[in-house]
Amino acid sequence: MTSKNKALDANAPIYEADQDWVAGAKQLRQKLSDVCGAHRNRGVRVKTIDGHTYEGTVVGVDGCHLHLAVAPSAMDARFFGPFASNAILTLVLYELLVITLLI
Repeated sequence: MTSKNKALDANAPIYEADQDWVAGAKQLRQKLSDVCGAHRNRGVRVKTIDGHTYEGTVVGVDGCHLHLAVAPSAMDARFFGPFASNAILTLVLYELLVITLLI
């Protein structure tokens, strides 16, 4: 490979998503956005594709993210004392595996 070819390859993408995958991801994102939006102000347990689990209240959703109000941890309460309050956790919609309503 010549130095000229290396310069041309510098602008080439190193990864490009398959268009079928992109279409499926967009459909899934829209479905999750609709589901989460319909359950605003409800308590939920969310499990991500990486195995993390969060509990909180759905406070909002935009085109790509779920915004979840979560209770302060014991560490937050020790640090902030009586001023500890709910934090807003932002989760990426297409990384959500399970969403369960809490009663």
